[in-house]
Amino acid sequence: MMFFRLLLLVPALLLAGCDIPGLGPDPKTVQREADSKATGSACRYAQRGIEDCYTLNPKALKAAVFEGWKEMDAYMRENKIEGAPSVIPVPVVPPPPSDAKPKEEVVEEAKPKKGKGSDKH
Repeated sequence: MMFFRLLLLVPALLLAGCDIPGLGPDPKTVQREADSKATGSACRYAQRGIEDCYTLNPKALKAAVFEGWKEMDAYMRENKIEGAPSVIPVPVVPPPPSDAKPKEEVVEEAKPKKGKGSDKH
């Protein structure tokens, strides 16, 4: 009976130290989650609200963004670090024309008719 237990135990010990391909998480998923977490951290350091971070990064995983934002917030509070405001150029929209000035009317000039009897010599 002891021999049978030993036969079952040996393969289990051999497989315990092996990494079986395909059983771990997908590397692309792990990378996407890490990128999203870094995005959340960067948003917190740039003094952006979490809602703004979600809006500016629609493809990022929201749970990972929040986790990164929250971890960075705790780190910054613990170490008394001030964030750096983000410097994104805001597009300048020209102001709409004022209604106080009357609009100029465009007058078309009369064009000479072409055809028989033209002035060409």
